Amino acid sequence: MEQVYIVGVGMTPFGRLPDLSIKQLSQQATQGALDDAGLPASALEAAFFGNATQGHMEGQHMIRGEIALRAMGIQGIPVVNVENACATASTAFILAVNHLKAGEGDIALALGAEKMVSTDKTLMFSAFDSAWDVHDVEANTERLKQLGSGTVAPPGSTSDRPYSIFMDVYAGLARHHMERFGTTQRQIAAVSSKNHNHSQHNPLSQFQRPFTIDEVLAAPPITYPFTLPMCSPISDGAAAAVLATEAGIKRYGLDRNRAIPVRAAVIQTGSDRSPNAVEQHCTVLAAKKAYERAGVGPEDVSVAEVHDATAVGEIIQVENLGLCEFGEGGFMAERGITAIGGRVPVNPSGGLQSKGHPIGATGLGQIYELVMQLRGEAGARQVENAKIAIAENGGGSFVVEEAVATIAILGG
Repeated sequence: MEQVYIVGVGMTPFGRLPDLSIKQLSQQATQGALDDAGLPASALEAAFFGNATQGHMEGQHMIRGEIALRAMGIQGIPVVNVENACATASTAFILAVNHLKAGEGDIALALGAEKMVSTDKTLMFSAFDSAWDVHDVEANTERLKQLGSGTVAPPGSTSDRPYSIFMDVYAGLARHHMERFGTTQRQIAAVSSKNHNHSQHNPLSQFQRPFTIDEVLAAPPITYPFTLPMCSPISDGAAAAVLATEAGIKRYGLDRNRAIPVRAAVIQTGSDRSPNAVEQHCTVLAAKKAYERAGVGPEDVSVAEVHDATAVGEIIQVENLGLCEFGEGGFMAERGITAIGGRVPVNPSGGLQSKGHPIGATGLGQIYELVMQLRGEAGARQVENAKIAIAENGGGSFVVEEAVATIAILGG
């Protein structure tokens, strides 16, 4: 199979962007990636367009990618529309990689775009309601309660304002982790503090204000054990990557020194398991496949971007990726091991909590960050001597784990 490289990346700011449409966000990210690669749009031979909520938010349920790309003059090529909950953009990326590996072309675009912020709060937060089994909501809710049944939420630790159902999902996972491994709310706050501190060096991040651990703990509650800074915001934004084979790089005379190899790209769906069978978590299984395909191990990872829709998500995922033992993710953050300058920096972009989480663009936002890190172009948030990078992006929920997990290993 063909070796595939990332030859260009582009990303808009993430955040509240009321004056920009899906088409405009898509164009900014795509043009940025093309300019970064040094390619004209006419070089694209296929496009994979990720979007999760445009149907819900705007009523555009079909041909989203064809419409967004046609608006910028990209037409007459295969366009595949991708929706896979919060793993939408990473799934689009993996499909583009596999398209080139299969010999179907030499240049492809992976693009994720999302327009989620609305003055209609009910519409905005209900966008998440279908990311689990809508035919079994009562049973899902009961399973969530059982996950953290041994932890009683302190009085006043639940917001009376609307928030995504997924904050309750993550809260159940957090309480289970606290009960099983002794993880503390302060350790969860340490993850949030670290990522907000990273984000102050990211000009594309939705939030760029540093927080101390105590400030995180004192912030308004969402649902125990989470306070507001521990949770990802609602966001608009887009991110894109242009991918090429060796033949594509040669044909267009691209800068080989800035091309980043894709060493592995894996999708894994969840399965029925006990909450305590952490070694069977879908991300654990996906990571094992990815490491084997890439010919590296967790000890080789220089930098990681993981799905921290809440701060406990990072704790769980660094364990799933083998960057530490199960139960040690909170200690890693508390001790500075996952901060820039630590042994294995995680979420130097600021992560979803502060960079933002436009769900159909999130996975490619991670790819953008890791490409910048591997090129040595990340500025004040640069990880020293970054060689091997891993991205983990999850989507949806089977309550005890994500419905789908994606892993990409880059560099080397």
